[in-house]
This record gives sequence, C-alpha cells and structure tokens, in this order.
Amino acid sequence: MKNLLFMRHGKSSWELDVSDQDRPLSQRGITDAHLIGNKLFKNSIKPDFAFSSPANRALHTAMICLRNLKYPLAKFQIVADLYDFSGNQVLDFIKKTDDTRGTIMVFGHNHAFTHLVNSLGDSYIENVPTSGYVHLQFKQDTWANISQGKTIETIFPKHLK
Repeated sequence: MKNLLFMRHGKSSWELDVSDQDRPLSQRGITDAHLIGNKLFKNSIKPDFAFSSPANRALHTAMICLRNLKYPLAKFQIVADLYDFSGNQVLDFIKKTDDTRGTIMVFGHNHAFTHLVNSLGDSYIENVPTSGYVHLQFKQDTWANISQGKTIETIFPKHLK
C-alpha cells in the first residue's frame, strides 16, 4: 500500500518584482502553512520522505510544515521536477520513487496538484487551495503501478479557521 500526501504551497506575495521561482510567501501563506502543519502534527502524519519544488514559496511552505511535524530534514529533498504546473513531471517523479518509501509527501503547485488528485483519487476537488493538503492511498505496492487510488483526507486552511 502506498500513501501520497500533497501539499500545495502557501499564498504567495506579488509585492516584489522577482521571477516566478523566487516569489515569497505572503503573511497569509506563512500563517496557513503553520495552521496545516499543526493540524498534520495533531493527526500524527509521518511521511517516510518529503520532497519539494525548488520554488521559494513551495520550499518555504515545506520548511514551515515539516518543522511543525518535527520532521528530520535528512529525509527531505528538493526536486526540480516538482516545479511543474501540468502534473506530468510530478507524476513521472512519483512513479520513480523508491518502493521502500510507503508514504511520501510532496510540496508543489497548481494546476498540477488539482489535476493529479482528481485523476488519481476517487473524490472530485474543484481546486486544491494554497496550503491545501490531500492524502491519497493506493492498493499497489509499487509507485510505478499506482493508478486509481482513494482520497483519504483533505485539509484546507478554510476548514481550520
């Protein structure tokens, strides 16, 4: 059985004139990432490994969330393929994940995440919001073979406010 945990980056700021990859989180993005991270800690979420897009807003979200989980950064990696908006690179990356890892967490972007949770899960989600978390579970024992899974849980910041 494989568990795939998606967390979209927090709300970003458009105040600075920087490239898309360098856009920081807004204050709301920081607050919401803490909110979700705290909820995941209370729910005893323990991924075997976590991965993030190299984009500043995704990486910052990952650091906030993982710190709230008291997660060891030795089990964390930045992956260029997660800076993807279609979902194709993200899915290719997931399918190549080491099968010794039963639960992985990925931090990244829309429209990739909304597309993937809808094509891989069994519940329709119109939009994974910023700092949104979705847990999918698959009966398969290898990442390469995941196809149709079950949507186990969604946690969105608006649910916690």
